[in-house]
Amino acid sequence: MPHHASIRGVRVAAVPAAIRYRDRDDLVLIELPEGTACAATFTRNAFCAAPVTVAREHLATAAPRWLLINAGNANAGTGRRGREDAAACCQALAALSAVEPAQVLPFSTGVIGEDLPVDRLTAALPTALAALAEDGWEAAARAIMTTDTQPKRATRQWMLGDRQATLTGIAKGAGMIRPDMATMLAFIATDVAIEPGLLRQCLSQAVAGSFNAISIDGDTSTNDACVLAAAGSLGNPPLDDPNAPASIAFQQALDALCEELARAIVADGEGATKLVSIQVNSARTGAEARQVAETIAHSPLVKTALFASDPNWGRILAAVGRAGLDGLDIDKVRIWLDEVIIVSGGGRDPSYEEAAGRAVMAQDAFSIRVALGRGSASTRLLTCDLSYDYVRINAEYRT
Repeated sequence: MPHHASIRGVRVAAVPAAIRYRDRDDLVLIELPEGTACAATFTRNAFCAAPVTVAREHLATAAPRWLLINAGNANAGTGRRGREDAAACCQALAALSAVEPAQVLPFSTGVIGEDLPVDRLTAALPTALAALAEDGWEAAARAIMTTDTQPKRATRQWMLGDRQATLTGIAKGAGMIRPDMATMLAFIATDVAIEPGLLRQCLSQAVAGSFNAISIDGDTSTNDACVLAAAGSLGNPPLDDPNAPASIAFQQALDALCEELARAIVADGEGATKLVSIQVNSARTGAEARQVAETIAHSPLVKTALFASDPNWGRILAAVGRAGLDGLDIDKVRIWLDEVIIVSGGGRDPSYEEAAGRAVMAQDAFSIRVALGRGSASTRLLTCDLSYDYVRINAEYRT
């Protein structure tokens, strides 16, 4: 399978606009063919960025033809001017490409609270239009990076009848990651034709099990967005039945692609050295399982122990205990590091030896597994450690 396949009819460009960075691409255009169905999820942060507000409004009123993405400036916390600036960028691109401004969806990522340099962004649009190509995804994945150390991209291909269908996606994010729909952006395209209602349903399911099941630092960005565009260039009859085999295959491919991108985001967490899967089982409800998993993932004490490869299991036990579950019977709770059981019967498991716990935590990737002993619901959350470099990166972010 190619690491990154193009989507017929979808053209992409990445160019420098000097929005914040110098000597690198920081502006991306994605052109969608006429008739493309588009679905999106956005941050639930009340201080959502101006482009999020504008993109939501545009998506509700017109069929998108363009995604306009900049890195280096979030255009968040910028009030009315921010919304006007986002709209002005859409208007400029619309005028150059003979579409309606509402057919442009804007996205931004970077520093919060600074005005967007509209003149620099719009000045780069002609160059971006001239650079459009179906194979521009790799350059785009790099251009949307901020504190990321590497681009995130993924492709899935499968047979839909006698045609080879393709999904391709890129994402960015390394800090301020606890997606609530982190600074996280994801853009996915497919050549499959699919009805808009089913497209939204598929994206919602995929996001729930991927981008909404990760946390680097517990902070939800003002700019989170995930867009799925179905160009329909494969020529298949539009998928419209969620229970049809073709729709199930599409959902499976989309789930897998989103999970790969989400995993890449956590693996590239700011200063991260460990990729940790937190699995909570035998909860009464999925929400309860999620509550426990997030309490563990967001604990600075747990995360610093992960960085040190220190099997300080008391920190994990304490996080489970303070997650706020009513009537938790601690005698039924069991906790493992990979397959090494560390807690049972209300305390340290009699068979546990610290050397075994330390060996697990010395790995680059491992799991923390919790069985609550009170139901059949479960959840999984990906997270990482908290290192010296995370503090340095964020202390120096604007300097």
